[in-house]
Amino acid sequence: MNAEEILKKIDSLPSGGLTTKTIRGKAYTYYQWTENGKQRSRIVKEDEHEYLKQQIEERKSLQTQLSNLESHKNLDTSEAQEEAPTFITDVRIGKTLKDFAASIKDYKKRELYSALEQYVYSDSHDKVFILYGLRRTGKTTLIRQIIYNIKDEDRNKTVFIQINSTNTLADVNKDLRKLETLGYKYVFIDEVTMMDDYIQGAALFSDVFASSGMKIVLSGTDSLGFVFSEDEQLYDRCILLHTTFIPFREFSNVLGIHDIDQYMEFGGTMSQSGDNYNKGIFGTKKSTADYVNTAIARNIQHSLKNYQYGSHFRNLKSLYDKGELTSAINRIVEDMNHEFTIEVLTRAFKSHDFGSAKDIMRKDRENPTDILDDVDGEKITERLKKFLKIRNKEEQKIDIQDVHRLEIKEYLDLLDLTCDIPLVNMNDLNNKQVTTVFSQPGLRYSQAESLIKSLMMDETFKNVDAQVRKRITERILDDIKGRMLEEIVQLETKKANPNLEVFKLQFAVGEFDMVVYDPENVCCKIYEIKHSKEKSPFQYRHLINEDNCKQTEFRFGKILEKVVLYRGESCSEENGVQYKNVEDYLMEI
Repeated sequence: MNAEEILKKIDSLPSGGLTTKTIRGKAYTYYQWTENGKQRSRIVKEDEHEYLKQQIEERKSLQTQLSNLESHKNLDTSEAQEEAPTFITDVRIGKTLKDFAASIKDYKKRELYSALEQYVYSDSHDKVFILYGLRRTGKTTLIRQIIYNIKDEDRNKTVFIQINSTNTLADVNKDLRKLETLGYKYVFIDEVTMMDDYIQGAALFSDVFASSGMKIVLSGTDSLGFVFSEDEQLYDRCILLHTTFIPFREFSNVLGIHDIDQYMEFGGTMSQSGDNYNKGIFGTKKSTADYVNTAIARNIQHSLKNYQYGSHFRNLKSLYDKGELTSAINRIVEDMNHEFTIEVLTRAFKSHDFGSAKDIMRKDRENPTDILDDVDGEKITERLKKFLKIRNKEEQKIDIQDVHRLEIKEYLDLLDLTCDIPLVNMNDLNNKQVTTVFSQPGLRYSQAESLIKSLMMDETFKNVDAQVRKRITERILDDIKGRMLEEIVQLETKKANPNLEVFKLQFAVGEFDMVVYDPENVCCKIYEIKHSKEKSPFQYRHLINEDNCKQTEFRFGKILEKVVLYRGESCSEENGVQYKNVEDYLMEI
């Protein structure tokens, strides 16, 4: 048969596939197909099961024959271009697909690549692969890499579909039916959550097309939409791979940036241009705000709007109805980072000696105590809190309540943007406290830096010399990096060791920046984390405190290691304490 005859025969055979479900111990066979953009299903009678199965298998066989015929066509000729099928969505096949994938051929691969590759070449069916995460975390690049490296014999069976906001699930269904008829097997669909009806109809991809033999990879930036669809329409029929969390190791290996300070300032995205990392995303206050607005706030709002037909807003409904939800999410993310900054600032003024700055401020002043009073840490933090409170009231039409903050925090956790690290008090183990860590350090640092710079412009410092302001700013930002370094180590250690407990441990006097507890073997390791490059016995004084170590071993088992992680060179033990370079530690876990 020629291609026209095969197409005619294919159209006469049933599409879709057969699936078996067990209900109350009895197995039932269902025939599932899509008609006019809607998924249909019916029970298969025993006397028709074999005949229907043969017809479906014949259709697949004919599709393979058609694909083999198509693979011999020269797609570069104008005649072939004229005969190329037309699609509703933006479909890339043939040479356009190859050109699309080739531009990233020299990019290094994320570690997630192997999971995607395993799915594409596995024998499993009925499941779709979901690649999701916040913007600029490498989703589309991973797809382009797998397409570029796909086996030669499978290249003519591969298609990339780009979704836009005007597309519907019915559009995609029509295109997929046509692609299935033409024998395409490997289907990559990007920005699928832009379709308003995606969450309600996501089962189309697994129950109809994946079950018929297609390998379908879905990608999109509305991460919450994928979480919702996995919980409902795609329950137990999808493989989820989250791209948002980019550890220092991957940041270093893929982008070639080995400096932990640069990771703190800009880490959290994989945006690159050639061999040059794009620092612009978290480079300014405006660019950071734009990222939070588009990648996080609108992500949550769009997903909630489309989930359960908008009935899942819960206590956020009042904010959504008044057009305040996006700005509220924005504000809560910023508030979390501002609270972090205020805490660091308070500790900085309490723990550091600003004598050198004060000496400069005393010059040419008859009574220097007035300005010294103005730089009192408590006064500055109170002034800063008041400033933020006033700004919040000016920029919001309605108050953000605690219940709003709790629900939005739940969604930030689901987006993998935030994670809680336990803060354990040895004297009160029942007092449950946590520290919220951001998986995108560049976001936290950018908002913290912007707040400190605005503080330096406050009237508190109006009579302070510019050089002094600069020195104070640098000192505070160094403290912010010190605290962020603790968070990065805690977060990455926790994610790398899901069977271990990772927490900060406080005593009546002193604390361990990190404890890694193995409940199975009843043992632990204790850490101090310092941003400094220099060594000092002062750094490990808590690690060798006998009383603190005895309490720790009583509660968490034998201490196997005492380690100071810092930015200097790794070296041999000193008083039973190892010094290890923090970048080496993060590269190895």
